Amino acid sequence: MNLQGIHHIGILGAGLMGHGIAQVFASAGYRVSIFDADTATLDQAKDRIADNFDVFIRLKLATPADRDRCLDLVAVSKDLPALCSGPQVIIEAISENMDVKKKIYGELEKYVPPETILTSNTSALSITDISAALQHKGRFMGTHFWNPPHIIPCVEVIKGASTSEEHFNTVYALLEKAGKVPVRVLKDVPGFLGNRLQHAMWREAISLWEKEIASAEDIDKVVKYGFGIRMSFIGPLETADLAGLALTRDIHEYLFPYLESSLEPSPVLDELVSEGATGVKAGRGFYDWTPEKIQEMIQKRDSVFLRIIHEIIGSAKRG
Repeated sequence: MNLQGIHHIGILGAGLMGHGIAQVFASAGYRVSIFDADTATLDQAKDRIADNFDVFIRLKLATPADRDRCLDLVAVSKDLPALCSGPQVIIEAISENMDVKKKIYGELEKYVPPETILTSNTSALSITDISAALQHKGRFMGTHFWNPPHIIPCVEVIKGASTSEEHFNTVYALLEKAGKVPVRVLKDVPGFLGNRLQHAMWREAISLWEKEIASAEDIDKVVKYGFGIRMSFIGPLETADLAGLALTRDIHEYLFPYLESSLEPSPVLDELVSEGATGVKAGRGFYDWTPEKIQEMIQKRDSVFLRIIHEIIGSAKRG
């Protein structure tokens, strides 16, 4: 399968990630079919895509006509065989459960021809392990979109032990054509790239809070108003080069012994979870959350992300 042969994308799972991934490809002009075993979730998919356009339209990054064209290209499939009948690529975005994923891929192979490319939106599960359920393993890989997928540009393309180089490159090119910024993950390691980097920072942030070195608000401020702003344009290895690798090495020699290095989750997470303080859904975690505060956070997040992304990508194209 090459890029020129792809004109129809299938999305398995219409929930948190699936409907946004469908929006990405339909906005790029691809026909999209979407299926979810949960009828209520499937019935809401096109309405959620329409709602996603509100922030784009408000920031003048899309028009109502763009929204309508996108929705016209999205079709709801009534069952799994119907989903598999046309697409050249099917992206799975169901729950993060290895057994469930293996089961669904076993079902998929009953209905799709061997040349159909299959990918998983898993954020951490082993691509090689998931592919154990497949007979044709070479056409399978990971495509980890970041939430919200219709806004965040990065997609990790993860090569499993049996992924063919041709299919790997085809999916990378497909994502570029759809307007994303794909990255190649050449080895199937737990957490891939993004979650390894992200959770290393979270481990240190939680440790600082647990040891009462700073409040949750101030820890988050350092990220948002300090190095976080810089990292929207320049990555850690570029920063290390600019600072000088001799200086970077000297800082690491001094600092690393003091950093959190536990191989277990922080006990404070167990305490919060046991108290029912599980985050926004419970109304309490490291912060207290009201429905109004949650909605305000999401709206601000999406608006800020889009402004930053528009400027960065526009600057890259101009420069």
